Amino acid sequence: MPFTPHPSSAAPSETSATEPFGASFGGVLLDLDGTLIDSIPAVVRSWARWCEEYDVDPVRLTGFHGVTASNVIAEVLPVERRAEAFARIREIEVGDVEGIVLLPGAAELLAALADGGVPTSIVTSCTTDLAEARIAATGLTRPAALVTASDVERGKPWPDPWLEGARRLGIDPTDCVVVEDAVAGLRAARAARCRALIAVLGTTPRDELVPEADLVVPDLAHLTASVEGGRVRVDGA
Repeated sequence: MPFTPHPSSAAPSETSATEPFGASFGGVLLDLDGTLIDSIPAVVRSWARWCEEYDVDPVRLTGFHGVTASNVIAEVLPVERRAEAFARIREIEVGDVEGIVLLPGAAELLAALADGGVPTSIVTSCTTDLAEARIAATGLTRPAALVTASDVERGKPWPDPWLEGARRLGIDPTDCVVVEDAVAGLRAARAARCRALIAVLGTTPRDELVPEADLVVPDLAHLTASVEGGRVRVDGA
């Protein structure tokens, strides 16, 4: 299955960073699954069930973590079956939120950003109904801005979701920092011209994230956010 988590073996001392973090950021754009919440068990169950129903070898889904369901389905099914198949995976996933939990540091980071008045948005490959179901299941206090696959014509790996997130915040993408766990999302953020990309471990091997990100951390608990005047500086702890 493409969604098998990879152990976060990197210690804080292995964190890497480059120059984009020398200045503060006017906006923060955060992925949801694998970044703020751990939904991997539910994702694995849902797609395994979907694959069985649609006679798709799960191996064919390898490498699609972070990509929207509609884009995944477009790669494995003929056009005439895609609409029904997309509706079905939405139904399965929305109905299965068992075991979804907050990841370390997620609640604390969002609280710090909110308290400091830093414009923040979640930007996810989930559809709106699925994102809301998973957020509710974890009790996450989310920022007012939420961009989902339902809000854009082209989801990740296209840059559109990140661009829409920045637009809703009223912040230029070049003044935004992105936090993401998947290669597809990082590449999309780079294409959107977001200034700095932070990768968190857990779903993707570190050696795949390092070439795409400006900073790699084990989880959000290892990310330091210093807020002043509605802007934020970030660094790996």
